[in-house]
Amino acid sequence: MTPTELWERYRRYLCVCESIGLSVDISRMPFADDFLGRMAPAMSRAFDAMEALEAGAIANPDENRRVGHYWLRAPDLAPEPAVREEIEQTLQRVKSFAADVHAGRIPGQSKTGRGGFANLLLIGIGGSALGPQFVADALGNADDPLRPYFLDNTDPDGFDRVFDQLGGDLDRTLVIVVSKSGSTVETRNAMLEAIQRYEQAGLNFADYAVAVTQSGSALDRRSTEERWLTRFPMWDWVGGRTSVTSAVGLLPAALQGFDVGAILAGARDADVVTRSREVMRNPAALLALMWYHATEGRGAKDMVVIPYKDRLALFPKYLQQLVMESLGKERDLDGRTVQQGLTVYGNKGSTDQHAYVQQLREGVDNFFVTFIGVRRDRSAEPSTEEAEATSGDYLHGFLLGTREALHEMGRQSITITLDESNARSVGVLIALYERAVGLYASLINVNAYHQPGVEAGKKAATAVIELQRRILAELAGSAAAGPRTAQQIAEAIGAPDQLETVHHVLEHLAANPGRGVVATTAPDATDIRYSAM
Repeated sequence: MTPTELWERYRRYLCVCESIGLSVDISRMPFADDFLGRMAPAMSRAFDAMEALEAGAIANPDENRRVGHYWLRAPDLAPEPAVREEIEQTLQRVKSFAADVHAGRIPGQSKTGRGGFANLLLIGIGGSALGPQFVADALGNADDPLRPYFLDNTDPDGFDRVFDQLGGDLDRTLVIVVSKSGSTVETRNAMLEAIQRYEQAGLNFADYAVAVTQSGSALDRRSTEERWLTRFPMWDWVGGRTSVTSAVGLLPAALQGFDVGAILAGARDADVVTRSREVMRNPAALLALMWYHATEGRGAKDMVVIPYKDRLALFPKYLQQLVMESLGKERDLDGRTVQQGLTVYGNKGSTDQHAYVQQLREGVDNFFVTFIGVRRDRSAEPSTEEAEATSGDYLHGFLLGTREALHEMGRQSITITLDESNARSVGVLIALYERAVGLYASLINVNAYHQPGVEAGKKAATAVIELQRRILAELAGSAAAGPRTAQQIAEAIGAPDQLETVHHVLEHLAANPGRGVVATTAPDATDIRYSAM
């Protein structure tokens, strides 16, 4: 394709959305000129499905629930007045609570006489942490009223690192525990660890704690009984990976001093744009169609996301859950085995010039790239005169150069450009990809709003913990039997078919002091003998 032909293709397939400060260029995706026309019937069905979703249809038949994250930024769309009122009241409560914390009116910190809260510790996992982490990194500055920390796993060493960073400032640290059910194991473990740390510091955890959970959950009951500072709702019609514009994301954002109204406005305005049935004016529809083209509608290629902005460095990680949990499904809506999905990975530019761009250009062609650029380099003008070519110019040059270098080798790419990086544009990006995922799910006929694989993993982990209880009981109750191999212990507890798991559990217990299990040495790891201390 000649430069002139490429320019004309760019002009033809550039989608500019001035109302949301965003453009999408799909000209470097090698689809045929009749592709969009051929896909029109399928896109029409996808738009129909999206309209039904927003109107309150049962979108998740597995759980008989609706999916209403779009209502969060446009409460008037909610199918019932009660839902609309609860959304509006929750937003007002979020803003009021944050204002009270910033003004020092919330009790807890005043008991130490050291001033107001300075830190925010969010405890959650998956979408309950990824969304707030992305927003915190994208919008955070040194002068924010609260500095954020996160416990987003059940890793004891990870707990230690965060609490070491907090040091002696627990009395100035507000804790938000986020769990819809209140029984998510990772979040529960982190919460219990935090409670212990506060008690060891002589602090009443309830005076520093806020719950974000579903009404009637175990966490709701506990926070009420222990008289935590307050509770904010999670609703069954909001999934974790689409919860960032609910109290899950808005509460920590407001506490950090971000403009949550701007985040919501960006998402709302992007929703308006992406409802358009005119595909070339709908950036989410174009993304969904390009995903379909690049992957042949079956996940044949990976999606590499490269934001050329440090503030967007966590966006690929955020998208991993949104995209892969939504689209990675064994069966389609008709019950057929399809094993669908779209793998996402990425890192920030221009870091990638020194990382995996070499493979993207010359290695296996199993991907397409999404470049994300921001026109405005920084929020304020530099205080000193810069060189003729600024650092921002070089960043932009790297984006364009890498895009061209990949195109020269026949590699596919999409380019998204934002006018600025701010609270509104963060809301725009979130809404853009939420809609693109929903539309693409319709194109490939899968349910984007359930996650049976995640639940299967949780059940399997619970089974391992139950097996561990049986192992410990056997060792404690049969100390006279002396040291035994994993095989002997597995047979003793009636689990010979779980021998390998028994072996791994025993190894883990013996490696951690205080678990009451000791191991003898042996030439072969599978011959090690274990006993109770």
